[in-house]
Amino acid sequence: MGRSWGWLGVAAISYVCIDYVRHVSTDWHARLQPALWVVLALAAVSRTLSYRHWGLELTAAPKFLASLAFMLAAFFFEVLSVRFVTAVLGLDWHRSTPPLPDTGQWLLLALNDKLPSPVVEILRARIIGLHHYLMLFMMLGFSVLFNSVKAPGLGLAARYMFTMAIGRLLRVMTFVSTILPSLRPWCATRKYRVPNHPHPWAQEYYMPYASDSNAIRQLINTDTHTATVNDYPAEYHPDWGHMNFLIDILRPTMYDGSSWYQLLKRAEGGCNDLLYSGHMFVAVLTAMAWTEAYGGWTSAMIWLLVLHSAQREIRERHHYSVDCVVAIYVGILLWRMTSFIWSAKDTARARRLAKLEEIERPLMHAVKDSDIDGIRDLLKEVELAGQEKGYPKWVIKTFSIVAISVCLTCVILAFILTSDG
Repeated sequence: MGRSWGWLGVAAISYVCIDYVRHVSTDWHARLQPALWVVLALAAVSRTLSYRHWGLELTAAPKFLASLAFMLAAFFFEVLSVRFVTAVLGLDWHRSTPPLPDTGQWLLLALNDKLPSPVVEILRARIIGLHHYLMLFMMLGFSVLFNSVKAPGLGLAARYMFTMAIGRLLRVMTFVSTILPSLRPWCATRKYRVPNHPHPWAQEYYMPYASDSNAIRQLINTDTHTATVNDYPAEYHPDWGHMNFLIDILRPTMYDGSSWYQLLKRAEGGCNDLLYSGHMFVAVLTAMAWTEAYGGWTSAMIWLLVLHSAQREIRERHHYSVDCVVAIYVGILLWRMTSFIWSAKDTARARRLAKLEEIERPLMHAVKDSDIDGIRDLLKEVELAGQEKGYPKWVIKTFSIVAISVCLTCVILAFILTSDG
């Protein structure tokens, strides 16, 4: 699958197109999608033994595992925070608080009346979703087996996950700092079993100052909260043992059971506006990875799909326009900042040049002295500086089997768990 022929790009766009067939014919989709999965999996496995960069992959494995652990920890923190911002104000607030004005959405609604109907239908079509962007990145990572992308693939994956984790943590700090109302006021009532009344923190610091201008003025002048708190029902406190500190954050009800873990397992997307969009952040990271690692017409296509996803997020009222705009430039900037983990540049050549610069003075002395053996030894150091670290053959073979098995398992799980977006 050489870069010159663009087979990786063809496979990527084919995956998106075949998955879209589900909206046209479920029978054809049920036949074509598994066939494409099998072809891609067999192609990857067939190239395993002839792959020449397992040494680089093994060197990158610790970064990959560390980035994976960091990303999972960031996701866990995000799940806790999503539940918190939804639960802290109670369901009554969600039902009664109107969405913020969104001029980006107004523009899309206006264009519906101006653009031709086929164009509007294309803009409304669910061409690509979150799971597509994840699959596109996995295809990009596996393409190292076909020399379409510079090795190591695990290094590219480590950069993707590390950037994802940083972006998710920044996102949490953003939407927890200021709680914004959802564009779908019914969302919290349908998704969450949280109390109707606000949390004691909100009762004391927010509710008295939500609409009383005199109370707000007094708060500004004295910088102290002095308003009278109304009577609200008592909070429910289950016994979660050493995890009791999560009770105030998650605000469980007696209907949620006795386990904090089971409560989090049922967690879905948040029902406040979560600035910035997590879906768009994933889309931008995938587009940035394709642009840097592969380039070409496929990257341009993926960026067009990113823009399509952005207007759909706004059109379907999943996010405000600002969420998509911020996700795009944050994703671009963060990806640029994490090139130290993996880069499409030829690092081996850079190491050789650095070594050559280091031995420049001894090399000049050896040339002046006509020391052929010394010159040969110094040039050998330069060549070794650009070579991959050597490992025993049995280590390489074992690692290659484990790596391919684990990666294909992750792909299958991703297909299953994210097929609905």
